[in-house]
Amino acid sequence: MADTSFSRILAFWAERKPDAPAVSCGEHSATWAELEASTNRLARAYAELGVKEGDNVTIALPNSIEFVAATYAVWKLGATPQPVSSRLPVMERDAIIAIAKSSLVVGVDGTGDVASGVTSQDADFQAIPAGYQPSPELVDTALPERTSRYMKAMTSGGSTGRPKLIVARQPAAIDPLQSYLVIEREKSVLVPGPLYHNGPFLMLWAGLGVGNHVVFTERFDAAETMHLLDEYCIDLVYMVPTMMQRIWLLPEEVKAAADLSHLRMVFHLAAPISQWLKEAWIEWLGAERIVELYGGTEAQGFTIIGGEDWLQHRGSVGRPVMGAQMKIVAENGASLPPGEIGEIYILPESGAGTTYHYVGAEAKADAEGWESLGDMGYLDEEGFLYLTDRQTDMIICGGANIFPAEVEGAIEAFPGVRSCAVIGLPHEDLGNAVHAIIDMAGEPATEDDILSHLAERLVRYKIPRSMEFVNEPLRDDAGKVRRKALREQRLS
Repeated sequence: MADTSFSRILAFWAERKPDAPAVSCGEHSATWAELEASTNRLARAYAELGVKEGDNVTIALPNSIEFVAATYAVWKLGATPQPVSSRLPVMERDAIIAIAKSSLVVGVDGTGDVASGVTSQDADFQAIPAGYQPSPELVDTALPERTSRYMKAMTSGGSTGRPKLIVARQPAAIDPLQSYLVIEREKSVLVPGPLYHNGPFLMLWAGLGVGNHVVFTERFDAAETMHLLDEYCIDLVYMVPTMMQRIWLLPEEVKAAADLSHLRMVFHLAAPISQWLKEAWIEWLGAERIVELYGGTEAQGFTIIGGEDWLQHRGSVGRPVMGAQMKIVAENGASLPPGEIGEIYILPESGAGTTYHYVGAEAKADAEGWESLGDMGYLDEEGFLYLTDRQTDMIICGGANIFPAEVEGAIEAFPGVRSCAVIGLPHEDLGNAVHAIIDMAGEPATEDDILSHLAERLVRYKIPRSMEFVNEPLRDDAGKVRRKALREQRLS
């Protein structure tokens, strides 16, 4: 059948199985009929607050059924949901709201003005707090059908440390009767990650779109994840390597207590995985159940690899799928043959610039429209991709992307900091941990002083887990810092 608008997708499934659970989080669940009715009323409330077709709406809610309802209410108005962490410091959140020009912010107390000096003066926003309830006088019948032109607008901190939006050019619609990517129809999906990240958000809308019961958690807990896999007879679970490692380190009796016979697939993405950990999971659950995806929120192209292929191509992230093309490019712009390391460039089947656009940044593209996400790697003779390093200095910590320039900017706002450099150092649980090297002028600060300062400016996972103080400049006269050299010094 033809694609169904997200403004109609809940109704589609509510007509077929009204009393079946659509979403569950913690002790709370909502059926398809309940979710359809509540989002109709909520959408009318948002419209009364000024949300119009084509607007961006920032959703700053924690993982909850309220987050799901807010997202579908936005889609029902033909607007674009723009999720952010509910724990973002005010300055960082307001900078995102400003570039999004959001007509409504959900999850923030009161009506706010964007912090002076951080964003443009026309970026004032209407806000409603978490727990907002629409008037009971609003009806819960279906609204006129509208399809958002841009399905989602996810956030990312650019390499300059400034936030950017990655706006999907995909309209908010899906064929409910066809499997989507690795998600089969009318099964159960477990998402133990934060819904404001692109991977979990994908699992939410695609899972619901094809009629799955989507179970998610307020926060990740390894033992609880094992319990939920059993309790809900989960078919597909989303994970990042940090989650997989924490589960692997659980006592054997905890892992053995869960019935995983219904589990068809562990779908992991967002960060590289250690070969030993991948091998452990393959030995535990079987190669056919472990599937990995590589790609960016920009969706120019993806690779996918199952466990059987991985055992034949250890360390690979797979071959391009869905018609995408990938090539490896040298510093001089020449394409490289198999086996040679260079920068990975991607071209979607639909052509250059068709899958997304940035707000607040520019894409890195060659003359033919192939784009780079800054990753380095190589292709083998069979077209399997292997990642080797990142061209940029981005730190991947527990599946989250952290840009050093953003953290450095926050540190350099502390009185007396002359310069600083932020690097990632290996961490057995998180993959990488943020480490700060700080050059102070005059009276040295304490680590507690810096941490208190950063708590007001950065979300928790971006705050350095370790730091050191030095008495030498960390940047040259051009303002450049050699993070790779600093990292190598500390590793040696």
